Amino acid sequence: MEKSIKMDRMELITMSPLVLAYLGDTVYESYIREYLITKNPNNKVNALHKTAIKYVNAKSQSKVIHRIEAELNEDEQRIFKRGRNQKSNTAPKNMDIVDYKHATGFEALIGYLYLDKQIDRLEEIVKKGIEIIEEDM
Repeated sequence: MEKSIKMDRMELITMSPLVLAYLGDTVYESYIREYLITKNPNNKVNALHKTAIKYVNAKSQSKVIHRIEAELNEDEQRIFKRGRNQKSNTAPKNMDIVDYKHATGFEALIGYLYLDKQIDRLEEIVKKGIEIIEEDM
């Protein structure tokens, strides 16, 4: 896979928000894992995994997007809202549907920024997310 290829703008903007969220989920989790490993490189994998869940669960992602939503530009707002409002064929188990929908919008935004090669903005949002989550820990 050639990572240096930038997607056509129209193709990216019209892409399924669930596809963006699918990618955004793994991109965000990778950033969180790298952060946790950097923070404590000698931690056991099981402990890293349990800690990562606190950052990547729907409730935490929902909290992050609520706090940064006013800071999103017009394109970012549009992508987030499309992801949030998208109907999904899967129902969340043991989780609030509103948190789940907001988390899906957040993940769509992360996927969009990643595919659009807006890495500085992506990393800025991830950093803010980490700060927000750690305030509540």
